[in-house]
Amino acid sequence: MRFGVFITRRLLLMIPVLIGVVTITFLIFQGISLDNQLSAHCPTPKGGWDQNPIAKLHCEEAFGLNKPVVVQYGIYLYNTFTLNWGYVSPVSYMSHNIPGVLACASPCAVLTLIQAWLPYTIELAALSLILILALAIPLGNYAAVYRNRPIDQGARIFSFSGFALPGYLLGAVLIIAVMFALGLGNSGGFGCTSGVYGQVTGSWTNCFGTYYPAGTTPAFLNGVGATSPTGFPTIDALIFAATHSPPPGAPAGYLWEVAGDHVLRLLLPAVVIAYGVVATILRFVRNSMLEVMNLDFIRTARSKGVPERRVIRYHAGRNSLNVTVTVLGLTFAFFLGGFAVIEDLFQLNGVGRLFTYAILQPVDFGTIFASTVLFTIIIVIANVIVDIVYGYLDPRVRVG
Repeated sequence: MRFGVFITRRLLLMIPVLIGVVTITFLIFQGISLDNQLSAHCPTPKGGWDQNPIAKLHCEEAFGLNKPVVVQYGIYLYNTFTLNWGYVSPVSYMSHNIPGVLACASPCAVLTLIQAWLPYTIELAALSLILILALAIPLGNYAAVYRNRPIDQGARIFSFSGFALPGYLLGAVLIIAVMFALGLGNSGGFGCTSGVYGQVTGSWTNCFGTYYPAGTTPAFLNGVGATSPTGFPTIDALIFAATHSPPPGAPAGYLWEVAGDHVLRLLLPAVVIAYGVVATILRFVRNSMLEVMNLDFIRTARSKGVPERRVIRYHAGRNSLNVTVTVLGLTFAFFLGGFAVIEDLFQLNGVGRLFTYAILQPVDFGTIFASTVLFTIIIVIANVIVDIVYGYLDPRVRVG
């Protein structure tokens, strides 16, 4: 099968999966009260829906909530695939004091917050993946090549520790360790939170200190947390630092320090995330490499006098990556769903933290159903990308 046909088939298979998940979500949606359905679709008016019958009627008409289920389903499908995912209920976040959510002016579309916060999660996921690739693949390959030697034993111990040590515990230990290393009682770097805790945790978007008046931020960042022009905070901070002068009274390199501070605030949670995943991926890489090194074509290459380094790098290495690519692709997809515990532990903006607080009382149904759709799209697209890469690495897959 030609590679183009293989890709087309995989893309077409996305459609029934997406429709199936959206259908299940719609059926679950029918089980909640009408007021909650209204609040998920439309901005909740002051006093609630019972005190605003006209607004209630308009919302019911707009989304077909007073029409047969088949009509509602059609409207729900249309809204889902046109990214009309409903509205946030700020009340759900007030008691938890989540910056950015409270700044989202009413009415606030769920998509507005997702567009603002998803790039933070993507940056954290990308940094975590870089650390994983830099550690897991070399360690796994060395452990396979030097099987049962000290490096293999060390990799095994590292792997077991990664399985045994949960991320939230490792994160808490690292925060305490860094706080002691910096010295307790110092002031926060950019005024996130008072004390050293503010140097270690807290979202960078609230860390501009005394050089910007209270409640204000640099021009590239709005109150919700969205940045411009690219939408990715680190890139936009670097662009802003390169094209603007620091605020009055600030040091000459202040804006560069702000961008660097953001990267450092991502580094510690990225290490926590990568630690546990490397332990898993390392085992896959090691076992795949061992399996490939025992195959006939490796023995043939060695018998022809091909240097061992070339055998490992070019013959065994590529062929051992099939399973690893699958695991890495799906791991990155799960990463994009947010790191609920880690983001909350380090007080970082991100969709995982946003969706976690949506399920607390009072429940934000609009955000919950939007997150279901978003996660489905991410996982399905990740599966397609993994299949395509898998087909490229191993042409035999295209035949199936």
